[in-house]
Amino acid sequence: MRCAPSRVFRGLPSLALPYAFFRLQNFIVDHTHHSSDPAVADLRGGFTSTRFVLVEPSHPGNVGAAARALKTMGFSRLVLVSPRVPHVQSDPEAIAMASGADDVLASAHVVPTLADALSGVHWSIALTARQREYGPPQWTPRAAASLARDEALHGEIALVFGNERTGLSNEDVERCSALAHIPANPAYSSLNLAQAVQVLAYELRMIYLTSGADTTAPAMGAPQTAAASAEPAGARAASNEIESMFAHLESALVALEFLDPANPKKLMSRLRRLFARSGLEREEVNIVRGIAKHILLKTGHKDDGVQ
Repeated sequence: MRCAPSRVFRGLPSLALPYAFFRLQNFIVDHTHHSSDPAVADLRGGFTSTRFVLVEPSHPGNVGAAARALKTMGFSRLVLVSPRVPHVQSDPEAIAMASGADDVLASAHVVPTLADALSGVHWSIALTARQREYGPPQWTPRAAASLARDEALHGEIALVFGNERTGLSNEDVERCSALAHIPANPAYSSLNLAQAVQVLAYELRMIYLTSGADTTAPAMGAPQTAAASAEPAGARAASNEIESMFAHLESALVALEFLDPANPKKLMSRLRRLFARSGLEREEVNIVRGIAKHILLKTGHKDDGVQ
């Protein structure tokens, strides 16, 4: 998601933002596994299994404002991928813009790569400011939230936001399971990073809070998922397992000379899109890897297992 930088007013730590009235009280600092938002304290899943990932954020103020956006909606798990400012959690601008969400900001995890941020995640959605010719399926925030609700029943999920200036790279987008696009005013669609986080967090909050009434009825326009079908789903594959599968499959396709490394075109991107629509289970990943292994053996190529 490409977002405009945040303007920080020094000396105004309690600066009122448009969404200030959403602020929640009595939030527990140990938020990795709990949320003490009174509305969600008794709910499982969603609020505690959802992490928000900011990839290479440039401005400390945006990081602080994003932490505030999460706390107002009852979320608390913030992950920062290689932020431009070291120790951004203690930066004065970030703290000022967090405006009471210091606990969420201080507890943010900092990791070097998106792969690290998605460790243990079985489903992720990337926010993008533009239509992509290739890549995962794309949804509105509301439809994406409905899909996220179903996926959260199976384990850890993540929402991924790009750098304020350049957004997410194609590689980062393809690592995710789906895309979300905020249908803003086409004449002026520039959203601040924290505003984008707020929109997605709000939609997730609404669907998580109402899902207890009927967890089988998807929101209007939302895709049907395995969770909504009669057939029970198996254990979902984690992000790192899926990435290893793609690396293994790519090696096999090269061995077959079906894929030309010098001119790959969009083959792997299209395959990623195809598999992203299915919501891969761990057993299915193992099947694909078994096929890749035998292709490599039959073609006389070494199978190193591609970890």
